[in-house]
Amino acid sequence: MISLQYRNYLLGMMMLVGVVGTYDRFVFALVLEPIKRDLALSDSQLGLMTGIAFAAFYAIAGIPIARWADRGNRITLVAATTGLLGMMLALCGIVSNFVQLLLVRAGIAIGEAGCMPSAQSLLADYFDRSERPQAMATLLIFYPVSMIVGYLLGGWLVESFGWRGTFMILGIPVLLTALLVKLTLKEPRLNIPVKANPLCTSATKTERKIPSLAMVLKVLWEKPSCRHLLMAFCVSYLFVMGTSQWIATFFIRTHGMTVAELGAWMALSWGVGGIAGNYLGGYLATRYASKNEKLQMRGLAFANIFYGMSSVAAYLSSNQYLALAFIAMSAFFGSLTNGPIFSAIQSLVNENMRSVTIALLFLFANLIGFGLGPLSLGVLSDLLSPSLGQESLRYALVLFSPGVLWVAFHFWKVSETIEYDIEETEFGSSADTENLDRKPAMEVERGV
Repeated sequence: MISLQYRNYLLGMMMLVGVVGTYDRFVFALVLEPIKRDLALSDSQLGLMTGIAFAAFYAIAGIPIARWADRGNRITLVAATTGLLGMMLALCGIVSNFVQLLLVRAGIAIGEAGCMPSAQSLLADYFDRSERPQAMATLLIFYPVSMIVGYLLGGWLVESFGWRGTFMILGIPVLLTALLVKLTLKEPRLNIPVKANPLCTSATKTERKIPSLAMVLKVLWEKPSCRHLLMAFCVSYLFVMGTSQWIATFFIRTHGMTVAELGAWMALSWGVGGIAGNYLGGYLATRYASKNEKLQMRGLAFANIFYGMSSVAAYLSSNQYLALAFIAMSAFFGSLTNGPIFSAIQSLVNENMRSVTIALLFLFANLIGFGLGPLSLGVLSDLLSPSLGQESLRYALVLFSPGVLWVAFHFWKVSETIEYDIEETEFGSSADTENLDRKPAMEVERGV
């Protein structure tokens, strides 16, 4: 029996891994202008560096790493990839041209790719379906916390040591976290017997059979919920993650804010709004929609609509403080979705394909969404620059924002089939006669 104390400690450690593993993203957002000046880059090159160059390596490396996570020691994997990330961060401080910076960003992407799929797979072993929305939402609080740390600490470090010295310093906590993970956490597969599963043996988790990548893709494609979740991920990354990389630059250019000032305000607005949204999203799903993923997904559709409205208001506001207030609102609505999304994914697939499922979702979302989002927005800003000058980025962001309506559509489609798909997973292919008798009724309800 695993103690509640250890479960909470594991959750806390995975949050720490997430914080130190992603805070560099927000520091990069703060220093795009200094990097542009020092390395003589264009907005399109900045978009390439923060978008497709990072996303391609993150996505491609994520698949073999996740395959390892589904069959091997996830603690060792998290420690190793976090350590790699720390070393790559330190190397950012010595690059001298665009190509070198691209290569270092690729190394950072590979390091990040090993963390979240493994962390979510670990937590799914310790928290059941009714507990997962709150557990996943708590885990994903790491992102707004990372934002607060990145903006506050990054703003101060950049002002004090420059952007090169900042990245060297940021690598130290990452390396220490990797060591702490390795020394204090244990892989549950080493001593916990598995439940009966047609894809597993009855011995230990380290002996179980892992489905092939083709089988995982087949399982995901046959579930309408998974298909629409994939589309929601890709479109969300295109319009949400794509714009988030440019928000700091927008405030610097349009509102004339300094890096240190912006770091403090972004930590307060986006960071606090994100923490509140993550927590409330998990709480509401667990308290009022426990095991009711249909209601959860419909709530996410409305949350995305409100996110888009808040974002447009932020970019069009002439007052910087009003714009920051709307940024806080958009962070709140955007973060409401995190816990229910990842909880649903863990419930839709068998336990021996959870990591690779997350990796596949991130593969497509990063390549299609995060890869093209910042780049497309940078290109659009360059195209608008001759006519709009300094304001080109503002209106490029405005043009991108309504895309979240597309995201809302796919979450609504997920709501129509998700409960059937989860029940199908839980009963499995060897469902007994009683369960099979229920199947036609469920198929009619789903519209099969």
